[in-house]
Amino acid sequence: MLVMVLLRSFVRLTVMLCQSGWWGVASSPTDEGALRTGHGDHGEPGHQEHHKDSYSTFASEFLESRYLSDDGYPFPTAPPVDPFAKIKVGDCGVTKGCIRYGKPGCDAETCDYFLSYRRIGTDVEYEMSADTDGWVAVGFSSDKKMGGDDVMGCVHDDNGRVRIHHFYNVGQWAKEIKRNPARDEEGIFENNRVTCRFKRPLYVPREETLVDLHLSWYYLFAWGPAIQGSITRHDIDNPPVSDRMISIYKYEDIFMPSTAYQTFNSPICLLLIVALTFYLLMGTP
Repeated sequence: MLVMVLLRSFVRLTVMLCQSGWWGVASSPTDEGALRTGHGDHGEPGHQEHHKDSYSTFASEFLESRYLSDDGYPFPTAPPVDPFAKIKVGDCGVTKGCIRYGKPGCDAETCDYFLSYRRIGTDVEYEMSADTDGWVAVGFSSDKKMGGDDVMGCVHDDNGRVRIHHFYNVGQWAKEIKRNPARDEEGIFENNRVTCRFKRPLYVPREETLVDLHLSWYYLFAWGPAIQGSITRHDIDNPPVSDRMISIYKYEDIFMPSTAYQTFNSPICLLLIVALTFYLLMGTP
């Protein structure tokens, strides 16, 4: 009889210790809440389910506040950034030099050809744009003639990308050179125009295919079609050339009229017009 009483007491003590958590089986506050509210005989949701909903709401609010940009976009899908900053022609002749070829008053988006240059530390930054779906280039020449010239070109390929290439004029043929001094390259094809921007060191190791840009050179301007990312013959038979040597230390805004606007600039044409006008005036009875 005494043994039975002691056994029952031991069982009760064991249960109490288990419930109090002495032996590592204490119920969690969530479990106790679930026991207090319960699911009932009819399956009503208890405190545990409410706890999960509250955590989900908190987590979503936390993520929304922590991982959204100021504009409300999730960082992995932030609004796209303009891949190419537009060329600022207002800086021409002030903080950079510019050369425009085309219609009087044209800019980087409307000229047949546009080039700008400016010094940035030990580099020269060039911007080029032309009315073409193929390529646009500038050559550095000592004699205004094509042949033996260092050339930088921006080529639009079949994938829609604009890449910067380095060429060397061998006679009338532009040979691509693997060594490319360009860096910080940008390019875009838009509105049937190839536009690009890149930097190139002022000083380079002495080499036939590279010139030092701190020296003055005649600039050769050319553009034309491309086939599968390879350049073909330029659009016009006699591409424009700068009238004088260009120095990257002198920021000028030079305009060169295209062929369509050169008619009355020719001395011969002006002389013919004057002679014809004089004949008409004197020959009238």
